[in-house]
Amino acid sequence: MTTTVVLPSVPALGGLFARGAGLSLQRRVRSGPTTLPDVEYVVRGVRADASHLTAYQHLLGESASDRLPAGFVHVLAFPVATALMVRSDFPLALVGLVHVANRVTQLRPVLLSDVLDVRASAADLRPHRSGTQVDLVTEVSVDGTLAWRGVSTYLARGVFLAGSVDETSDPFVPPTPTGRWKLAGDTGRRYAAVSGDRNPIHLTALTAKAFGFPRAIAHGMYTASRALADVGAARGDAFDWSVEFVKPVLLPGTVTVRIAHDGDAFAFAGWDARSGKPHLTGSVTPLS
Repeated sequence: MTTTVVLPSVPALGGLFARGAGLSLQRRVRSGPTTLPDVEYVVRGVRADASHLTAYQHLLGESASDRLPAGFVHVLAFPVATALMVRSDFPLALVGLVHVANRVTQLRPVLLSDVLDVRASAADLRPHRSGTQVDLVTEVSVDGTLAWRGVSTYLARGVFLAGSVDETSDPFVPPTPTGRWKLAGDTGRRYAAVSGDRNPIHLTALTAKAFGFPRAIAHGMYTASRALADVGAARGDAFDWSVEFVKPVLLPGTVTVRIAHDGDAFAFAGWDARSGKPHLTGSVTPLS
């Protein structure tokens, strides 16, 4: 039976990351994962701040509106899911988890004036060829009705779970580009300011090198949310938005992109023009 834990407010990411770092040191000597905690976290009465929304819209290129972009809703809900990942009984260490995919279903517009209830749980602990994957599921409701649902998939490299793995994917072939993003060296710090995600790998070359990166890297959700913003109003009021993160974007850097119709959907991809290797691929599908 799932235990529901009601939190008094959305927790601060800084404290959660500090707790996660401490627990990660303990888990280095533990055996592989077994089960997920059968618990969900709930925060009621969440309100978006107008200045916070405006800062996000300016950074990501979203139009000025009282409608919350789906990526901004992710920002509001992310700390509640993170709180689950820093529980002492969560089987994977927060430090080193790689965000490999994200899927969002938005069922109706979420407005600045809406009062939100946020619910988070963990699901589907499963083997991967490089380690173990897990989904963090967040749901945002307005007046008791589900408005937004997000599934963030994380990979713990080198931490293996028993079971078979059947993972194949088609090779990436760079399509005809429709544009380029030129990302400045402070892109990670600017997104950290609006998201609260101040993971050192995104902030400076010095802090990123401590984790094995030659330079700071862009947040995956920054690139995914920028692609969503580029689709713009054509996504409609309700849509599915999915993305897979493949190769980090080093900052400063240039991402070659294609965002175009693909049947009833919009497909997007970002890649390195010199190597031809993808950074991200995904789609936005309006729901009729």
